[in-house]
Amino acid sequence: MTLRVAVQMDPLESINIAGDSSFALMLGAQERGHEVFHYDVGSLTLDADDRLIAHARPVTVQRVAGDHFSAGESRRIDLGRDIDVVLMRQDPPFDMGYITATHLLERIEGETLVVNNPRSVRNAPEKVMVLDYRAFMPPTLVTRSVEEVRAFQRQHGAVVVKPIHGNGGKAIFRVPADGDNLSALFEVFNQTWPEPHMVQPFLPEVAEGDKRIVLVDGEVTGAINRKPGEGEFRSNLAVGGSAESTQLSPREQEICAAMGPRLKELGLIFVGIDVIGGKWLTEINVTSPTGIVKIDEFNGTDTPGLIWDAIEGRLA
Repeated sequence: MTLRVAVQMDPLESINIAGDSSFALMLGAQERGHEVFHYDVGSLTLDADDRLIAHARPVTVQRVAGDHFSAGESRRIDLGRDIDVVLMRQDPPFDMGYITATHLLERIEGETLVVNNPRSVRNAPEKVMVLDYRAFMPPTLVTRSVEEVRAFQRQHGAVVVKPIHGNGGKAIFRVPADGDNLSALFEVFNQTWPEPHMVQPFLPEVAEGDKRIVLVDGEVTGAINRKPGEGEFRSNLAVGGSAESTQLSPREQEICAAMGPRLKELGLIFVGIDVIGGKWLTEINVTSPTGIVKIDEFNGTDTPGLIWDAIEGRLA
């Protein structure tokens, strides 16, 4: 099966090929003989004939730092008629631009497979879908109210405050039990984001790592444990965390078994979930999951290959 693949992502010039999951997926597609195109989400156009158009370049990729891709001339392509698979891989923020792109990509349903399913992505932002699995989560508050957080702190002590549509570990703050900077922090949060914010107890277990578990079409394919860097409590690799090999705890296996069938049903083929302390589910990443390069380095696996197997299986 030879496919025409369009990858909607950030500029190829700016990526770090050592750990970029989108780049790994492009390499995997190319190794199977698929034709790969790259386009920026800003080029999407719904024309007067209701056709979804992108200005895309055919690309060839290679794992050579500083010379990792070559591209042909940009061309106008119909994502419904000219393409078999669209990989929606641009980085968040999950804002109105992101949401609008999912609405546009939804219009080629039945013609082209979009991974992950844009309707499901729109309905399942990282820190919102996870609320469907509160049985596996730490106590969680979603609010813009300082008074509600103070009451929450009286019960749970130190807390972590994060933007509900944040990503990559950015703008996550630990507030001590006395809450002496809580009012100032909420002034900044409420002025910066119109949405409510997520508040959870600070989990000391985070010092031992935050596990990223990858599921492909609802099945676990691997995991890494991400440990905070020096002077940090955040373990995201994007903010200086380090990765190590790991195995799933019985509780983590239970979490994956509980959500796997639903992820598959929703067309969420590539998903990364985050678990702290072997038991606390904190996020379900569906917009542009990462981590597969490190997982494959530690485990000798081929996660891009498994993702392409799932895509090809759906198309077949």
